[in-house]
Amino acid sequence: MTTATTATAATTHGGSAASTMRAAVQHRYGGAETVTVETMPVPSPGEDEVLIAVEAAGIDRGTEHLMTGRPYLVRLAGFGLTKPKQPVLGFDVAGTVVAVGAAVSRFAVGDEVFGIATGSVAQFAVAKADKLSHKPANVPFDAAAASGVSGSTALQALVDAGGLVAGQRVLVVGASGGVGTFAVQIAAALGATVDGIAGTDNLDLVRSLGAEQVFDHRTTALTDIDQRYDLIIDCGGRNPTRRLRRLLTDGGTLVIVGGEGGNRLTGGFGRQLRAALLSPFVAHRLVMLMSREHHDGTDRLAELLSNGSVTPVIAARFGFADVDQALERLESGRSGGKLVVEVAGRG
Repeated sequence: MTTATTATAATTHGGSAASTMRAAVQHRYGGAETVTVETMPVPSPGEDEVLIAVEAAGIDRGTEHLMTGRPYLVRLAGFGLTKPKQPVLGFDVAGTVVAVGAAVSRFAVGDEVFGIATGSVAQFAVAKADKLSHKPANVPFDAAAASGVSGSTALQALVDAGGLVAGQRVLVVGASGGVGTFAVQIAAALGATVDGIAGTDNLDLVRSLGAEQVFDHRTTALTDIDQRYDLIIDCGGRNPTRRLRRLLTDGGTLVIVGGEGGNRLTGGFGRQLRAALLSPFVAHRLVMLMSREHHDGTDRLAELLSNGSVTPVIAARFGFADVDQALERLESGRSGGKLVVEVAGRG
């Protein structure tokens, strides 16, 4: 099947041929008010891509950064200097393959998949085949949609960057967030003893995920924690590196995930870069995580999802017509876990 002919395989969820779709679109940088649901052509997959009929899409901090264009480093990285290069929002995706490119052999029409797509908050989305995995049959679409970006990022932070081994003690900073809720569960599943730092409203949630001790960041300073950790996963983004280092064992590892806080130009990425540059000169490993979008991560994650070791925390579900409300909640920072847009199920 050639790339030119695969686009005709796209169908609506009712089964009829589709040439147009509804999508959450943004034509300029800004807040949730800049996003509208519009009708646009169904995209065509390239040779190494598949076209997915989207069941559900997750939104997270990465979506917010590309929506607002901040930090400005996002724009300089190739996502569009004055307006978004990709007008359709979203990366996390779960759905059914309806067309495949000529060079794709990992998937066939009808396969249920999850992972990372281009513009996932839409009825149809295109994704590189190597950024997708088969969705486990016992994992619902909404749970799979919440997992691709945050779950694989947490796994890479713990295992690939952090070198986690069973028996180590791990601290997850920002343990109630999208990446943090996965990190707590994955670390526990891999045999670590896990502690977490979260806000007052989410302490019980983090305990339920497998954390032994949970510290309230509003009432407990880092200097008040007397435990030492082999590995710290910092998803919070606002604590000075020197304070986090004081919580590490000799030779311990700090992995900084994400880029919250900081200035408008580099955001939290400036802190990540400074930590990486400092690492060769101190007794600890300070790692700047740049997560890799590849099915190696989601394949490993699929196994953990399938056997029940990890259950995505979905803070709220929204219908397609309520995308603006989902984005407003994301901007507010109130959510513990992930937000999911049920593209196919709720209108």
